Amino acid sequence: MSTTGPDPEDLTARARIRDAALLQFGAHGFERATIRGIAEAAGVSSGLVRHHFGSKQALREACDDYLAKVLRRLNDQVRKDRAPGDANYVAAARAALGPYQRYLARALAEGSAASVFDEMVQMGVQWLADTDKDRPDPPDVDRKARATVITAMSLAISILHEHVSRGMGVEVSSPEGDLLLARTLIDIYSHPLLSPEGAALARAALDKIQNE
Repeated sequence: MSTTGPDPEDLTARARIRDAALLQFGAHGFERATIRGIAEAAGVSSGLVRHHFGSKQALREACDDYLAKVLRRLNDQVRKDRAPGDANYVAAARAALGPYQRYLARALAEGSAASVFDEMVQMGVQWLADTDKDRPDPPDVDRKARATVITAMSLAISILHEHVSRGMGVEVSSPEGDLLLARTLIDIYSHPLLSPEGAALARAALDKIQNE
């Protein structure tokens, strides 16, 4: 895959503050993180933080928007360079968000990171539009609903990483754990848990409930 150059914004003091905020929010949570602590971590004054972002809430929103932008750039590059038939957008998203897992886990648990979640859903819709062309059966629900659930399931690993690590017997944020997780996801996605016959029976049962 070809790579793109750094975003010019990433060379600025504003970017240093944002990166420090990602670490501070990830380590302490939004409520416990302070403007002063973020400023110290970025090597700037508290006044400069407020000059660039105005408030701690606006700074968190900037962090969320930045992660959404990272995802968007990577997704565009993957879609441009991917091999035919390769539609693993979840793996692309996990790779992009790898350095920010701690921040993202806290933000999602706190009800933030809406722009990141929505960007991942939109990515999912794009990939499903491609994969649906090769499906032997028509989807039962629309793409956005499916992309939303896939995104939630993928991001749940970040929130539950301690439990996932314990269950898998390896720290999932380590290189070894990340590789095992990737293999596990590939195995799950490539082997349906329901047979076509079982899925048809389940849908019929839902239809019966809906019509009662």
